Amino acid sequence: MTRLLVVGSGAREHALAWKLRQSPRVSALFVAPGNGGTPDIAENVAVPANDVSGLLRAAQDRHVDLVVVGPEEPLALGLADAFRAANIACVGPTRAAARIEASKGFAKGLMERARIPTARSRTFDDFAEAKGYVEAQPLPVVVKADGLAAGKGVAVCPSREEAVAFLHEVMVHRAFGGAGERVVVEECLTGTEASAFAFTDGRHLLLTVPACDYKRVFDGDRGPNTGGMGAYSPPEFLTRRDEEEVRTRVLEPAVRQMAAEGTPFQGFLYAGLMVGPTGFKVLEFNCRLGDPETQVVLPRLRSDLLDLLEAIAEGNVARAKADWDPQPCVGVVVAAPGYPGDYPKGLPIAGLEDIARDVLVFHAGTRRDERGQVLTNGGRVLTVVALGDTMEQARRKVYDNVACIAFPGMHYRRDIALRAIQATARPRSL
Repeated sequence: MTRLLVVGSGAREHALAWKLRQSPRVSALFVAPGNGGTPDIAENVAVPANDVSGLLRAAQDRHVDLVVVGPEEPLALGLADAFRAANIACVGPTRAAARIEASKGFAKGLMERARIPTARSRTFDDFAEAKGYVEAQPLPVVVKADGLAAGKGVAVCPSREEAVAFLHEVMVHRAFGGAGERVVVEECLTGTEASAFAFTDGRHLLLTVPACDYKRVFDGDRGPNTGGMGAYSPPEFLTRRDEEEVRTRVLEPAVRQMAAEGTPFQGFLYAGLMVGPTGFKVLEFNCRLGDPETQVVLPRLRSDLLDLLEAIAEGNVARAKADWDPQPCVGVVVAAPGYPGDYPKGLPIAGLEDIARDVLVFHAGTRRDERGQVLTNGGRVLTVVALGDTMEQARRKVYDNVACIAFPGMHYRRDIALRAIQATARPRSL
């Protein structure tokens, strides 16, 4: 029997805990710090995800056998290194390997060395040099803060004035703190975004099913970037052949290159792709599972997730297998008023008891008061998720149940997975 700790407080971590709770080999399950939904399936531990020493003490006090780290920040701080040094098995890359997400400049260099297809780019640590480069580039141009910025340090700029203004905000005003000490400026790719994930022990990898997320806050991909407003799986525009090409041209080369450079990557490797009519290019790598993609990928996993996590930690991914449900899955994020800008907390959430039994609700920005009432406690509050025989059925189930939920000012996108349904309904040309 295994005692497990999931690190994080989002819907991704709620989904990980939910899936792990299904394993008959789990004897104890902890989530640190967790949220308002995780106490239903696990014990919350009141230690922030970025408190490395506090998490190590909590794991030791609870005799944890295996730790799985959800968010990127604790990995970039060296949480996995600390656990391994204390002889506690951990699913997540070392601090050095986590640079694949913690530094976009590092990731671009890695892709160049591994010959992974990606956008043309330059990295700068001087505002004047970056400004001069931006003013000479064709439009639109993409500007990215080099470090971690919770998915919000990227701007697609249709004019040079907007690009320079964003550069100034990042590098001079330090809107994202130390994440903006350097920037990456790259060509703007066109197409449709998709997310590919692999479980890897640093040598071998096992692909999950892919997903497609929605980063902009409003319908029609309008408004500012967010951490993600919804997702669906599988993307209708990716074939099995495409997935195999992503494995051989992106994920395997990245794992080989990291190992060759002395920083083997062990954990969840995430490749963000831009898929166009002439193929795909990598937008970014992340050192963890995506959010909200995890919420639509794990419900499709029929296998015991604990088996896969142990294969990662023990270096046995080459022998691991995963069985996936062919049913499509759709997830819609319900957000607080004002998100992704400033938002209030402490709003009472009604209707959770009315959700259908075959629909999942993964909590993110929630907490419970002393009476057990669930309150909002963040920007992205909930992810409502459903499987269906078809994408249309899954989508309808999700939106029917989102309508059961209510709190002041809540908002959500109404077009999640709509393009997948429209694409499959469109007659094929001969």
